[in-house]
Amino acid sequence: MQNKSKINVGVVGATGYTGLELVKMLIKHPFFHLAYIANSEGGTTINKLHPSLNGVCEDVVQKADIDTMALTCKLVFLALPHKTAMAYVKPLLEKGVKVVDLSADYRLPQDIYEEFYCPHTDAKNLEHGVYGLPELNREAIKSAKLVANPGCFPTSAILGLLPFMDRRIENTPIIIDAKTGVSGAGKKLSEVTHFVNVNDNLFAYNPLLHRHAPEIAEKLNVSFDEVSFVPHLVPVTRGMISSIYIQVSGDFDALDVVKEFYKNDVHVRVSSSPVDMKNVAGTNFCDIYAQRKGNMLFISSSIDNLMRGASSQAVVNANLMMGLDETTAIPDIAYVP
Repeated sequence: MQNKSKINVGVVGATGYTGLELVKMLIKHPFFHLAYIANSEGGTTINKLHPSLNGVCEDVVQKADIDTMALTCKLVFLALPHKTAMAYVKPLLEKGVKVVDLSADYRLPQDIYEEFYCPHTDAKNLEHGVYGLPELNREAIKSAKLVANPGCFPTSAILGLLPFMDRRIENTPIIIDAKTGVSGAGKKLSEVTHFVNVNDNLFAYNPLLHRHAPEIAEKLNVSFDEVSFVPHLVPVTRGMISSIYIQVSGDFDALDVVKEFYKNDVHVRVSSSPVDMKNVAGTNFCDIYAQRKGNMLFISSSIDNLMRGASSQAVVNANLMMGLDETTAIPDIAYVP
């Protein structure tokens, strides 16, 4: 349904956790009208998929159809797996619909993408995709038709590292020890995320070869060999914290560097003590702490993996793409306690 007073937007992939978070923000957005909700099957309502929305939003969930999206929406959020998303991006752009893609399909150059994911079927639009980290590409996002929303681990790591890249000793290792809540694995059941396996447990997965590592390296303009990234699954629902270690040179105060670098960025907060997950849960904030010992620098960076690592960052990007203040409808009060 058209709403002449608002900008009509759609969410494709409403079944998952990131789809739910998108819907929660968009139904309260003062300038966006959530005009279209879809998944691969349709034939249901959003509150049946997510009973937490009973009495709040009970809109119909349609079977995803590109023509209907194009007739209904000015912008579409694709909360879809990699490979699936690119099949929608090309026809939507051809029909004049702006896209925020939460998958990995447009984050990387074709050769790196295909090495870590799959063959790319829309290489033409790779050059049109803007990497959706506002602190890195804010001006480009404003004029973009396609934004590639960053991965959750790269968001946490890149934001922590950016202020210090010109102080890092060249060719020394970038070591990222990251922990994430189980929701980062998605809604689909698996042996790895089974309660019995996750509860009272902690373990690394895909150490050194995780496909977010090349995304971190590429956006920091360093070699993949310089990034040692090890993610861990921890028995919490949501949240992400990256402990980062680099070697630096020069005389500087680490916290002053972060404060100066992000002085104009409302969604980065500088902490005077090591950060935690709880204080950013449910928000778009990235909290950063840094401490130096000689040439070794420790950086602690925390985000909500479903929000800053996916959905709230996607809405920030959409706000910028549509000429709105980036903070519009973005949650800023954490789930504490």
